[in-house]
Amino acid sequence: MSSSKCHSVMTEGESRLSTMEDQTLLQQADAGIQRYLSDERDAGRIAGNYYKDAVAKTIPNLRKWLMAEELDAISPNLREGLREAIRAEEWIALANAFSRDVAFGTGGIREKMGASRDVILRLKEEGIHAPIIKGPNTINDVIYLLTSTGAAKYGKQRTPPLTKVVIGFDSRVRGSDFARLIASLFLAYDWTVYLFDEACLYPSVTYAVPTLKADVGVFISASHNDFRYNGYKFSCQNGSQFDPAERADLYKNFITQVEFKDIKLLRLCDAAEEKLWFLGGVRSTDGRVIETGEHKGLPLAAPLPDVGDVYAGREHRIIDLNTMHTDHCRTFLLQPEMITQASKPLTIGYSAFNGSGRKAVPRLLGEAGFKNVHRIMKLDALDGMFPAFCSDPGSEQQPDPGDWRAADIAVNAFKEEHPGEWDAVDLIIGTDPDADRCGVIVKVPEHQRVAYPHPGTGEPRDYSLLSADEVWSLILWYRLQHEVEKTGSVSDVEKKFIVLSHTTTDLLPRIARKYGLGVLKTWVGFAQLAAGTRAVWDLHQGRDTDGLTEGGKLPFYEEGCRNSGDLVCNRTFHSWEGMEDRQRCFNVAALEQSNGFSLLGDVPVDGRSLGGGGHVRDKDGTFAALLVAELAAYAKERGTNLLDLADEKLYLDPDIGLYVSFYEPDPIDGEYEGLAGYTKKRNILNKAEDACSTAGLELGGLPVKGTVAYRTGKYDAVNWEGFPDEGYRFFFDEERQSHLTIRPSGTSNALRFHVQLFGGRPSREALIARKAELRATTVRIVKDIRQVIGAVG
Repeated sequence: MSSSKCHSVMTEGESRLSTMEDQTLLQQADAGIQRYLSDERDAGRIAGNYYKDAVAKTIPNLRKWLMAEELDAISPNLREGLREAIRAEEWIALANAFSRDVAFGTGGIREKMGASRDVILRLKEEGIHAPIIKGPNTINDVIYLLTSTGAAKYGKQRTPPLTKVVIGFDSRVRGSDFARLIASLFLAYDWTVYLFDEACLYPSVTYAVPTLKADVGVFISASHNDFRYNGYKFSCQNGSQFDPAERADLYKNFITQVEFKDIKLLRLCDAAEEKLWFLGGVRSTDGRVIETGEHKGLPLAAPLPDVGDVYAGREHRIIDLNTMHTDHCRTFLLQPEMITQASKPLTIGYSAFNGSGRKAVPRLLGEAGFKNVHRIMKLDALDGMFPAFCSDPGSEQQPDPGDWRAADIAVNAFKEEHPGEWDAVDLIIGTDPDADRCGVIVKVPEHQRVAYPHPGTGEPRDYSLLSADEVWSLILWYRLQHEVEKTGSVSDVEKKFIVLSHTTTDLLPRIARKYGLGVLKTWVGFAQLAAGTRAVWDLHQGRDTDGLTEGGKLPFYEEGCRNSGDLVCNRTFHSWEGMEDRQRCFNVAALEQSNGFSLLGDVPVDGRSLGGGGHVRDKDGTFAALLVAELAAYAKERGTNLLDLADEKLYLDPDIGLYVSFYEPDPIDGEYEGLAGYTKKRNILNKAEDACSTAGLELGGLPVKGTVAYRTGKYDAVNWEGFPDEGYRFFFDEERQSHLTIRPSGTSNALRFHVQLFGGRPSREALIARKAELRATTVRIVKDIRQVIGAVG
């Protein structure tokens, strides 16, 4: 293993003495951790099965890491950090770090880097080798290297082998150092590496992989989680997440089999020149392009200024991926001249929430023709501590653009920085740290304020965070209606469809069906939206997708999941409308309630390309920001705003009607903490299961008319058999248009409450009052179910 630093080597006698001291420390840890776990069990905070698992795994895992001398060359201060923790009797943190392995989910891994603000600050100040508690259930340099080693070996054993990887990172603490460390490992395993030179968008990685014909994408991020978290997102050859079978093979047969001795590194400066490219840079003024090789014709960028030796002598090998992604996004604008020639130019505020969208979104909007874009500088600097958000112990807040508290932070910061612009600003757009989610804050006209009260105070206000349900519905309507206004109808409508998760609003299916499109509903997550779309593409080409489609048809599993613990749902599909034949092949929108959006397009030319006329196969908050801005410009040019436009074109349309939705997580931030969190989550879900069969149950004043339990089995292994991974649904009407869903996270100890209420087709005069009434009812429903299942506080 090559390294940039030399470390002292212990003599045999010193090693023997150190080993004896470590054995003594392990005995202390065994007694202390056992005492802590027993106390937690006796207090009822850790259930018996979780207690047994923790006892069985914690000390053996701690022993493995503490006694592994080879770790000194990989993470020089790791073992000393463990010794410090044992001497300080940090039994809770040690038990959390060693009682299990980081859960491997649909996109990869995500967990805390450290348990507290002080630990993360130490990591920030001292670097990735800081002597903090590191173990198999924390995100750290060793876990990144073990995971990467498994991926590198997996790729080499595929036929044909996978040999090219794109690596990016966002603004998380030490993200650049982690990314360069991972790049060193892939180089040592003889992969070709494409490494971003600064914090980048997750959508840039999912765009780069198919565009550069790479094989794997790796992104260092924890999305919108609080500052303590980090993660490792995988993308396959087409930029989407790996299929379940591939993911299972990668994890079970490779990642879990890696040993410390398998880790090897090659410094970036020692790599063969052809093995290392950089992505990003600054747009070149001389129009340089790559002149030879597989990337011939792609634009070259100039190096970033004042960044030191980031490029390891490869300043001439920087692909201008940022310009390529920006130009690609702009091709989806429907009326670019409306923006550049606007009679009523839009004024936009933008919040990067200290994430990687800080350059990309203003550039994208500016090059599209939006001249009045005000960056909120307090929230602009790359800072993985997210200083505008609470970091107090027990109250760590997430930088989530879909959270009304984040909206308040953005609005208050905008008013401070641009005191004369608040009356003029039309909307504020926010993206999360990796810029795959987009949130939209709009001004609320006075006549609408009763329907959009402040979520915290209940008082009317002059701005509101629109839900993704509302934003995506308006974008879909605008894009379809534009075709109708331009050509008289939606072109090739028999081929087009939308895909959405089952917790996303039914406004979208109603809009799609009004215009003649098909509708595909999947389970939650963009991986499911992409997998469902790929299955539709396969059917269009006359083939089934293994495990998803049956006999050339899409399954319909809504009824098959009803209250049945022994009947497992299809792993991807929830339901569909208008998808009876194989004509459907062009996806015009992929949408999810959790602020994710893309447009997947037509059947791709091969399995490693974007869809024809489509965007990336995962969510893209920057792309969504551009489409939202065009929509808002359209509304302003017509003398209206997004809220009144929704009323007029959606809720008052007799073919669509009024739908109101509400979302709230539990806990509000993060997850139920520690080992006790697993027990708390299971206890709450057990009560939810009981509530499904409770006669006469009322929530928010509405009687429950029926229930469904959704189980696909995909997270049973990390939870328990029959785990309700897609949730329990309580219906409030016979038509099943109004419902509450309690959905647990598969890989963390948290729940989500989703409410949808159908308000019929109110008159124009009654519409706003009806919206206000339904919004108040959604809040009461969640308040009531929290009491029923014990999810309070």
